[in-house]
Amino acid sequence: MIPTHPGPPPRPPQSRTRQPELPVPRGELSSQVVAALRDGTPPDAPAQRRGASAAEPYGDDLQLALYTLYELHYQGFHGVDPELEWEPGLLALRRLLEQRFLAALRRDAAPRADAAQALAELQIEPVGDQADSVSHYLERDGNARQFREYAALRSLYHLKEADPHAWVIPRLRGRAKAAMVAVEYDEFGAGRAEDIHAELFAALMRDLDLETAYGHYLDSTPAAALATVNVMSLFGLHRSLRGALVGHFATVEITSSPGSRRLANALRRLNAGPAAQRFYDEHVEADAVHEQVVRHEVVDGLLHAEPFLDADVAFGVSATGFVEDRLGERLLTRWRQGRSALLRTLPDTDTPPLGDAP
Repeated sequence: MIPTHPGPPPRPPQSRTRQPELPVPRGELSSQVVAALRDGTPPDAPAQRRGASAAEPYGDDLQLALYTLYELHYQGFHGVDPELEWEPGLLALRRLLEQRFLAALRRDAAPRADAAQALAELQIEPVGDQADSVSHYLERDGNARQFREYAALRSLYHLKEADPHAWVIPRLRGRAKAAMVAVEYDEFGAGRAEDIHAELFAALMRDLDLETAYGHYLDSTPAAALATVNVMSLFGLHRSLRGALVGHFATVEITSSPGSRRLANALRRLNAGPAAQRFYDEHVEADAVHEQVVRHEVVDGLLHAEPFLDADVAFGVSATGFVEDRLGERLLTRWRQGRSALLRTLPDTDTPPLGDAP
């Protein structure tokens, strides 16, 4: 059972009141990055080239190094000079890692259709339980420990939800820009700080007795989950990949509503608190509307203005599905083996659970 908190609901936790600590390195590349940020050690350019060319593109070392470099453009790290965001040696290393990651995605997630067909396929909701679906598994069989793990690793994205997609706004025009801003406005709480989706997720984490601090679970998060966050930053930080970012955004909005409904059902089955349920209930309703806006205004508006980006939008759809499928395979394999999907097992909660759900 998932613990609940008796009494009046707490105020939404402020998940960004402090910067995260630098992560524990997982290999040569991430060690170089952490050393450069912690001690000012200049990156070794020849070692960078050797390490990047030999690194597993989806592996822990490369994905953590890339995530850490990307985080300089978000909240940064405690004790790290913000000027290092634009340090030339670190940017050169980031470029090498991005090239390795992007080449692998183009090879392994090459789209099989144009943008319209790729998006149409996302709208087909298969009948019955899907054995390879994390949301189906959690709705039907998942236990409290597994859902808490899922929330912990997803926090690396959801506590910065909508931020990576915002980078595309100045690169759009006309219909696409207006519609993108409208959807992002909702994601950022429609003018109400307590309704920012990142804060709703922090409230969910609080209901699940998880630490709500931004980036807290980085050292527990496997490479497959880091890749789902890194792909957004990769697409968002490069104007040349604006079509891919729109494809990513469309994928998230189109698939969110049915998946969120299943996750909300799982939380009700596990007797989670109201704040935990609210996050996914909100996405069931909001993303059903967002889906139509994104497809008919953002995507169509972009391709009307820049039709040559069709293949890039399709690539964004395909790459998003690819990294999500890799993460889903890891989670389901370990959970069905009775193992933790995290690199560090979550501590047991001290809050007495309520209800009778298993």
